[in-house]
Amino acid sequence: MTEGCAVASVLGMLEEREAAARVRVEGLREEVARLAEVLEAAEIELDRRVIAREELVEALAVSAAESTAVTEAEAEAEAGGTAASVVPLPGSVVPTWRDGLPVTVLAPDYQRILGMLEKRRSAGEGPVKAREIAGELGFGTMPAKVEGLRSKARRLAERGWLLAEASGAFSAGRRPGAGPDAGSSG
Repeated sequence: MTEGCAVASVLGMLEEREAAARVRVEGLREEVARLAEVLEAAEIELDRRVIAREELVEALAVSAAESTAVTEAEAEAEAGGTAASVVPLPGSVVPTWRDGLPVTVLAPDYQRILGMLEKRRSAGEGPVKAREIAGELGFGTMPAKVEGLRSKARRLAERGWLLAEASGAFSAGRRPGAGPDAGSSG
């Protein structure tokens, strides 16, 4: 009977160790889940900060371009000429669309958005939401990425490069006379 007690005590000891290991595994799983949530929140915060920086840089570029355009227009007016339209460097500003203005004046991300929507229009497909554009262009579908893309698409629509639907979807097409004075919505 001593042998049976020894086996039972060894078995009991192994069961205790198994239970302790199970508790440790569950604790680690909970920690991994918590860290995944913390990581996701940190990634969202990073994306928001990147978007904020990009927006600030663009706003400063627009402001600088406007003051440069005003200064050049004043200089030409003083010289007796007519004010020429200023085409900004690629990536600095989204200029208002007009006939003859090449897509190459836009930053690469804006060109990709327009290209994707043009392909959809050529294929007879209708308007598309920002989430689908982001996914198709490889930006991912994280909320911050989608919002960044939506901001770019809205900017293109406000400046007449594409059309924004009331539903929030976007499609290829031009809106002549687009710009701040044309009654565009933000």
